[in-house]
Amino acid sequence: MGKRKTVIDLFKFMVERKKLWLAPLIIILMLLGLLIVFTQGSALAPFIYTIF
Repeated sequence: MGKRKTVIDLFKFMVERKKLWLAPLIIILMLLGLLIVFTQGSALAPFIYTIF
């Protein structure tokens, strides 16, 4: 429940302060984090890390 509240508070902050340009940055960072977590134990890991 704590993580959900954090995401909701972050969204409310962006709407109230008109900082909606932060949304694409947050989404991209989350996707990159998920990519690294899910490929860490696979054979694709060396190829993913060479991209960065």
